[in-house]
Amino acid sequence: MTTHPIARARAARLEALRGEYMTEVINGARRRGRQVRVAPYVLAEPGPARAADLDTIARYARQQDWQVTRSTFADIGQPPPLAQRSGFGAACRYAAQGFAHGILAIARPAITTDDDAYLEILEFLHARGVFLAYLPAAGQSLPDGRSS
Repeated sequence: MTTHPIARARAARLEALRGEYMTEVINGARRRGRQVRVAPYVLAEPGPARAADLDTIARYARQQDWQVTRSTFADIGQPPPLAQRSGFGAACRYAAQGFAHGILAIARPAITTDDDAYLEILEFLHARGVFLAYLPAAGQSLPDGRSS
């Protein structure tokens, strides 16, 4: 299945916006002499898969010189709409209260595949000084330009 060029272009614009917001928040934290803190979020059943995802997130965060919060957040099953995800909502509130600069997930589909909902959450978090991040796909550039 191929993605329509307009959909690809929109996804690229959203990714650029996410990167811009992430860079803004990270640079602001570093200018204030703060270590960047991220709250891990996973969409996985409790058990080994969830533990593995959280370990992967923590490893990536360390590579970025980010501190992982002690609190972790999760939802289970197929991704319900964002408004129905208590774990993601809790992660957003936690970060917005100043306990984290960002929310770090494995991949964008763990957040949402709906572009309108994605834009809404990016704007919501940015207005509260919080960024959304996820691990780069193999071969994708990291925020600092390195390859994954």
